[in-house]
Amino acid sequence: MDVGILANTTIMIRDTSSQDAVLTAAPAHTFKRRALWIGAVVIAVAGAALLLSAWRASEHSVSAARLRIAAVTRGTLVRDASVNGRVVAAISPTLYATAQSTVTLKTNAGDTVRKGDVLAILESPDLADALKREQSSYSQLEAEVARQHILARKQKLLAQREADTADIDRLSAQRTLERYESVGQLGIIAKIDYQKAKDAVSSAQIRASHATKAAALEGDDVALALKTKINELDRQRLSLANAQRRVDELTVRAPVDGFVGTLSVQNRSVVAANTALMTLVDLSKLEVELEVPETYVADMGLGMSAEIQLGDTRATGRLSALSPEVVKNQVLARVRFDGAQPKGLRQNQRVTARLLIEEKPNVLMLPRGPFVESEGGRFAYVMQDGIAVRTPIRLGATSVSAVEILAGVKPGDQVVIAGTDAFANAARVSINK
Repeated sequence: MDVGILANTTIMIRDTSSQDAVLTAAPAHTFKRRALWIGAVVIAVAGAALLLSAWRASEHSVSAARLRIAAVTRGTLVRDASVNGRVVAAISPTLYATAQSTVTLKTNAGDTVRKGDVLAILESPDLADALKREQSSYSQLEAEVARQHILARKQKLLAQREADTADIDRLSAQRTLERYESVGQLGIIAKIDYQKAKDAVSSAQIRASHATKAAALEGDDVALALKTKINELDRQRLSLANAQRRVDELTVRAPVDGFVGTLSVQNRSVVAANTALMTLVDLSKLEVELEVPETYVADMGLGMSAEIQLGDTRATGRLSALSPEVVKNQVLARVRFDGAQPKGLRQNQRVTARLLIEEKPNVLMLPRGPFVESEGGRFAYVMQDGIAVRTPIRLGATSVSAVEILAGVKPGDQVVIAGTDAFANAARVSINK
């Protein structure tokens, strides 16, 4: 084919234009579509404006994953305190020397002893001599009382003899008078002799009466003297018993079953009176000694309930004693177990305890968190549309797990209870999801 002819020939390429049709949109549909687009744009702009406004109003932005948020609820707050303590013996007597003496130990620290076992012997020459003197005085008074019994009987006999003699003289004078009366009618005796006989009878009656009374008084006198001696003997018996008791106390015996905790003296050492010798521990009766912070002392009282955590075991008890002094901002308290004490307790075993101080029903409360200690518990961050707002609050009673809110929030409010250390006391903080 000729090339020139090809150059002047126009090549036509077929397309789909013959199949297309031009459609004209209805006016109403066009208006609705434009309105929807405009509304979407307005909403997007408003949301962006709100987010931008909130973002600009907040001073920080913190991720929600770093926070712990809890709702304000209404319920019963059990006010309690968590404290540490240790298991101690309820009965742990300390034995003392009753006098200056030389100690001979009969046991060692850690030995198990039974009640009545001899633990130590004290040698005190002064007490031994005092006992001998009291024994001698008692024997002497016993002899004096026996002698007084004899003297009493002797004096009673003498007084009775005088009374009997006077009575005999009275009877003799009476018989003489009777003879004079029988012959006086015959005129055999003189009238003056008859009068003398009557006077003799009167005199004999008076002597007999006085002798009888004197004998009674003599009996009372000797009885009183005997009673005095007997009282002296009784008093001396008490002195002897006291001296014997002090000597017996030189033999130191175990007052309870248990073991020897500590020895405070060396064997064959000389100690003064009232020196501590050793301490016994009775493991059959154990208690818990708690170290309570001073801030809780005002709310504590004897009989208060307590829960003791002993490893995997939980026991209950009652506050039985409270120390009157504060040492290192702490007060020692004793808790006695309710019922039988748990098995497997050991002396000085460390435990934790929860003191149940009081129950407050129908209060606003939050789980306890670091926000309680933040700024003294005067502020909290309350969630409002994704923003944590610093809000003044007023706290009430606190427990181990919850805290009472007196003012500043209402039920259902979401409060940041942990993680506010990153807020740097900002008034508003944006919380990112």
